[in-house]
Amino acid sequence: MLWTASVILVILWLLGIVTANTMGGFIHVLLVIAVIVVLLRVIKGR
Repeated sequence: MLWTASVILVILWLLGIVTANTMGGFIHVLLVIAVIVVLLRVIKGR
């Protein structure tokens, strides 16, 4: 579930780079949150 959400957010982030004028900032924030969540899960060993 988490990996699926991360992949979706990365795809949306890449689309945000293309259309940076509209939703780029919001998608970048979501990507940072997803990376933090993944890192926390890796650190906890799950």
